[in-house]
Amino acid sequence: MTVIDRPFGRYYEEFNVGDVYRHWPGKTITEADDHLFCMITMNHHPLHSNVWFAENETVHGKNVVVGNLVYSLVLGMSVPDVSGSAVANLEIETLRHAKPTFHGDTIYAVTKVLDKKETSDGKRGIVTVETKGINQRSEEVCYFTRRVMVWKQEFAPTRGYPYADDVFADD
Repeated sequence: MTVIDRPFGRYYEEFNVGDVYRHWPGKTITEADDHLFCMITMNHHPLHSNVWFAENETVHGKNVVVGNLVYSLVLGMSVPDVSGSAVANLEIETLRHAKPTFHGDTIYAVTKVLDKKETSDGKRGIVTVETKGINQRSEEVCYFTRRVMVWKQEFAPTRGYPYADDVFADD
C-alpha cells in the first residue's frame, strides 16, 4: 500500500527565482458570492449590490465585484502552491486592480517567484512572489506582490493528523 500526502505549500529549497506556478482550479464569481462578501465585510456600496444603481449611475453599467473579494480569491488560489506551509505572510507590497470583475467572470491565478533570501537563523527563508488574477478573457484583473516566510525542509515541523496511521487496518 502506498500512502500519499498531498503537498500543501513548499519548503524554502523548493522555490527557484523565475519559477511560475499555475494555480488550479479557477473560480466563477457569482452574484451571491459578491453579495455575501459585501455583507460579511460591511461594504454596502451600491456598485456591488444594487442593479439599478449600477446600470444608471456607473461607468460600467452593471454591478462590479468588490475588489477585496477578487484579491482574496486570487490569494487563496495561490496558497496550496506558495504559502500553505508558511511560517507567516509578512507583507503585501503591492496590490493593484487593473480591470473590473463582473458577476459571472471566472478568475484564475498564476504566481512567479521574484526573490528568496535565507533568514539569519538559517532555519527559514523569505520568498517574494508576484501573483496575477486573470479572467476568462485573458485580462489581468488583480496583481500583488507579497513576502512569505517559509521553513527550510530540515527544520519544518512534521504534518500531523487527528487519526492513526492504521486507520484502514480493519479493511
